[in-house]
Amino acid sequence: MNYTNNHLDNRAATPGPGHERVLHWLKTQGPASTAEVASALGITAEAARQQVQKLVADGLLIGETMPSRGAGRPRQAWALTEAGHSRFPDAHSHLTIQLIGSIRQLFGEDGLDRLITQRAEETRAQYRQAVDPLPGLSARLEKLAEIRSSEGYMARVERDGDDWLLIEDHCPICAAAKTCQGFCRTELELFQELVGERSTVTRETHILAGGQRCTYRVRTP
Repeated sequence: MNYTNNHLDNRAATPGPGHERVLHWLKTQGPASTAEVASALGITAEAARQQVQKLVADGLLIGETMPSRGAGRPRQAWALTEAGHSRFPDAHSHLTIQLIGSIRQLFGEDGLDRLITQRAEETRAQYRQAVDPLPGLSARLEKLAEIRSSEGYMARVERDGDDWLLIEDHCPICAAAKTCQGFCRTELELFQELVGERSTVTRETHILAGGQRCTYRVRTP
């Protein structure tokens, strides 16, 4: 699929009402207290409390007990429920799982591997066309994050000392990847190819392994 023609309902990219802004911020930043939400979004503590409670009532947030940052009792933080995560693009997960099951039945694991390889080759060609002409690692990573965001991954690039971090706060193919982790394997290989031989890419956090997001560290010599 050509990333320039992707029209997923990416509400996360354009949060609207207050409670949607809260949901989006918690999705990208991870569990946080009501006070932290209020501070980050520049709203009053009471407004944050009301918006959080609406999301809890709708089944989109749940309270978690988090260790205290220093002395004192544990603090309560708010995190997205499964229903909350489902508000973000999922690339038609139910249909995808059905299709993967049908391919396994009809063509076996070898047939599914060939499909994943074909998808990876098509994606590689599209990404390389966009990324290869760019000079410098930072420009290439920014373009990669732009492409991934257009596909629903909510991607961004950050500097971490001498390294770069490619961070994806959402996985729109999570259901497919849970059913067949070959999808994730090909993505890691593709990222390594795009950054070039002088850099190395490692996955530090992984949504499928219970992480809040997928984080890739890019190291240069």
